[in-house]
Amino acid sequence: MTLAQLKNSPQHWAERVDLAAAFRWTARLDMHEGVANHFSLSVNDDGTQFLMNPNQMHFSRIRASDLLLLDANDPAMLDAPNAPDPTAWGLHGALHRRCPHARCAMHVHSIHATVLASLADSSLPPIDQNTAMFFGRYVIDDNYGGLAFEEEGERCAQLFQDPKKRVMIMGNHGVMVIGATVAETFNTLYYFERAAETYIRALQTGQKLRILSDEIAAKTAAELEDYPDQAESHLRELKLILDEEGANYAT
Repeated sequence: MTLAQLKNSPQHWAERVDLAAAFRWTARLDMHEGVANHFSLSVNDDGTQFLMNPNQMHFSRIRASDLLLLDANDPAMLDAPNAPDPTAWGLHGALHRRCPHARCAMHVHSIHATVLASLADSSLPPIDQNTAMFFGRYVIDDNYGGLAFEEEGERCAQLFQDPKKRVMIMGNHGVMVIGATVAETFNTLYYFERAAETYIRALQTGQKLRILSDEIAAKTAAELEDYPDQAESHLRELKLILDEEGANYAT
């Protein structure tokens, strides 16, 4: 199937709408990077065909019909008209080839997550409920190698082999979040940025941090992970707000 055929496929409409809503809300939260950064979502059983935003299109304008449908096993798509951004292809293509559990992937350079990624120690201590949500559930990449072309993308994908690790703090770069659905992944991305902001602001006080015990942090993380329907409700409400405002994301 050619890139044009994939892009114009009427399939996966509900998934397209969810992903478009996530782009719109990420822009509203100022977690985007102009016309850079990318989200993707697998749509076939082995995860190798995926939706992704077009090259150089602002998150605030993306519609469901704009999303590219790509095949991670077909590098010829990089040479086709309306080809994806090569760094997005390198990072997301590698993820969808190597990590079937990474059905959805969201990469941003949001301010607080990127500040965290810029510290010599990029770990996120459990100092409140949001930071505890990520206890034992992230990996730190300490070996930034430049823009995420093919080789760098393959290296990053290797760090996501543990399905429990849903967040990669990309040292000197930003953050990558993976999940099973758009709702789950966006919810994780949202709360990771909130958690990073809490931690960075706590550091700015210069006072000693009140850090939770490993036992309580692990308990809290497990409880939040099993909290019923929060991610789905979060995305549903955001879509309802967009609909009430007359946004065209679902077109």
